[in-house]
Amino acid sequence: MIETINGLFIGTDQRDWVWVKKCFAPRVHFDMTSLTGGEPAMMTPKEIADIWKKGLKPLKAIHHQSGNFIVRVTDKEATAFCYGIAMHYLPNKTGRNTRTFVGSYDFHLEKRGARWQIDLIKFNLKYIDGNLNLENS
Repeated sequence: MIETINGLFIGTDQRDWVWVKKCFAPRVHFDMTSLTGGEPAMMTPKEIADIWKKGLKPLKAIHHQSGNFIVRVTDKEATAFCYGIAMHYLPNKTGRNTRTFVGSYDFHLEKRGARWQIDLIKFNLKYIDGNLNLENS
């Protein structure tokens, strides 16, 4: 189950959108409101991957690091909490080349066959540091 969460982060860093989509259930409760505002939404894996693909396209590198997992598993369901850090890197003339997001994640996963898939992802932002205007620098 943690392998699915790690796969989501590694797939995103490698921009492997097929891998990212496989980590998700057919419908996902997607909540990034601590970062973007608005309301949580029910989304498909394709919709999530397309948003991330577009938003991350300008960056030269992306790096997610997760840890401090707390996991509760039943027969076909699991919840997981973890800390998460995401770094964005884009060299630019200002020399302020990075932006760092620090927070935690809440996940709910369903077991489908032999695979765990994420049907809820919530990011809880603690803070952002670095170049907040990275893509426009």
